[in-house]
Amino acid sequence: MDLSIMISNNTDSANKTTDCPELKIPHEIFLAIGVLSLGENLLVVVAVIWNRNLHSPMYCFICNLAAFNTMSSLTKAWETVMLAFRDAGHLDSRGRSETSVDDVMDTLVCMSFLGSIFTFLAIAVDRYITIFHALRYHTLMTMRRALVILATIWALCGSAGTLMINFFEKVVVKILFIAFFFIALFLILLLYVHMFLLARYHAAKIAALPGSGARQRSSGMRSALTLTILFGVFVACWAPFFLHLLIIMVCPQNPYCECYRSLFELHVILLMSHAVIDPAIYAFRSAELRHTFKKMFLCSSVSLRRQRL
Repeated sequence: MDLSIMISNNTDSANKTTDCPELKIPHEIFLAIGVLSLGENLLVVVAVIWNRNLHSPMYCFICNLAAFNTMSSLTKAWETVMLAFRDAGHLDSRGRSETSVDDVMDTLVCMSFLGSIFTFLAIAVDRYITIFHALRYHTLMTMRRALVILATIWALCGSAGTLMINFFEKVVVKILFIAFFFIALFLILLLYVHMFLLARYHAAKIAALPGSGARQRSSGMRSALTLTILFGVFVACWAPFFLHLLIIMVCPQNPYCECYRSLFELHVILLMSHAVIDPAIYAFRSAELRHTFKKMFLCSSVSLRRQRL
C-alpha cells in the first residue's frame, strides 16, 4: 500500500465534486528537493562524526535528526523516480514487488516522522537539563545515556512505523496517527514554554553565577532558541499534510475541503522541504558546525589538488 498514492487517489476522486483543479508539480522538482536535502543532511551527519568536538549528547541528537531527515529524503527521491517510471508505463503500481517496495518506503517515511518527533522531545529535555541543571549536566546526560535514548527511539519508531503502515487503512489507526501528531506538538510546546518562562525568571540570577556556569546557561539558552526555530519549521512543514489527512476523515465531500485537498502535492513539497531547511539552520546557528564544514571543504579541495598534481 503506497500511502502517498492512496491519499492522492482519494483526492483525485474527490476533486470530481469540486471546481478546484488538482495542483500538479513536476517530478523533477520532487527529485531536486530530495537530492538536495539528502546531500545537506549527509553533510551534517558526516560533520558530527568527523569532528570530535561535536561528540556530545546535544550534537548526537542533532545528528540523529539529520539521519531521520536523510532517510526521509532518500525515500521520497526514490519514490519520485518510481512514480516517473510508473507514469511512463514501465512500472505496475499494483504489482507485488512494486507494492512491497511502496510499503517499505512508506514505513521509512513514517519512521522519519516519528523519529523527528521523539528526537525533538529528547533535545528539549537535554536543553532543559543544560539550562536549569548546568552543574549536574555531565552527570545526568552522559554519552552512554544519550546512545541508549537514540537506540530506544530507533527501535520504537521502527516498530510503530511498520504497524501504522500495515494497518493504515483502518480508521482507528488514522485517528491515532493524527492524534499522536497534535498531542506530541502540544507536549513539546508546553516543555518549551515552561523552559523559557523559568529562564526569564532566573535571568537575574544567571549574571550572578560564576563565569563558567553563566556561560553554560547562556549557551544552553542559545541552543534552546535554535531548537525552537527547528521545531517551528517542523510544525510549519508537516502540519498541512496532517490537516490533509484530517480533512479526508472529517469532510470528504465538502467542496471547500476538497479545494484544500487539491493542494496535496504542495503539502508533500512542504514536507520534503523540512529536510532542506534544517541543515541550513544548523549551519547558521552553530559556529562549531560552520567551522567543521569549512575544514571539510578545505580538506576535500586540498586532496583534489594533490590528485591532479
